[in-house]
Amino acid sequence: MVYVTGDMHGEWDRFRAKELRRLREGDTLLICGDFGFLWDNSRRERAVLKRMASLPYTVAFVDGCHENFDLLLRYPVKPWCGGSVHRIAPNVVHLMRGQIYTIENHTYFAFGGGHSEDAEFRRESHGWWKQEHPTQAEIRDAAENLAEYDNKVDYIITHEPPASLKDCLRVDAAERLEVNAFFEDIIRHCIYRKWFFGKCHLNKYIPVKFYAVFDAVLPVTVKHTDVR
Repeated sequence: MVYVTGDMHGEWDRFRAKELRRLREGDTLLICGDFGFLWDNSRRERAVLKRMASLPYTVAFVDGCHENFDLLLRYPVKPWCGGSVHRIAPNVVHLMRGQIYTIENHTYFAFGGGHSEDAEFRRESHGWWKQEHPTQAEIRDAAENLAEYDNKVDYIITHEPPASLKDCLRVDAAERLEVNAFFEDIIRHCIYRKWFFGKCHLNKYIPVKFYAVFDAVLPVTVKHTDVR
């Protein structure tokens, strides 16, 4: 089965949650940004990644606003489930922006990145990386990839929400990125079943197709009544 959760920020205790202990070989956990386990390349961090590599299921994440892109982008680009990923370990992959993957016969459009509200208090390459902001080229490539699928996918996995949902959730509403507008275009022009995003640090269903996820672990087949 495929499950979705939100921002982890490098907290290994999240993997001890009873919901994740139920995952088995062949399952996939999708993380909606702010993975955070590639941050300082410390001995402790490397040990945690080694433990993650021993998990029986696959961990696949989009990047968020709190990633060390200098570390992340060193990993080799490899094919995975019909798209390209940065492969961290045999069972740990970074879903690259704008790629579309086929997992258990369903298609997933992935697009990470976003805006750090506290960027002004952090120093570039020391807690903040400009690569968190998606580029026009990445957005253009994403649009072309969607067009190749006739603008139809089963599920969408992002870190940022569309612009209209920022207003609805009153989260970082004053900040607008080009990617937020791009997501609005996806709402208007694409067909999809559900859209999962992190960023907001809350678990909430927003009718009719949107799921903000934080520490909940949801199967992609979740019913909105199951979201707390």
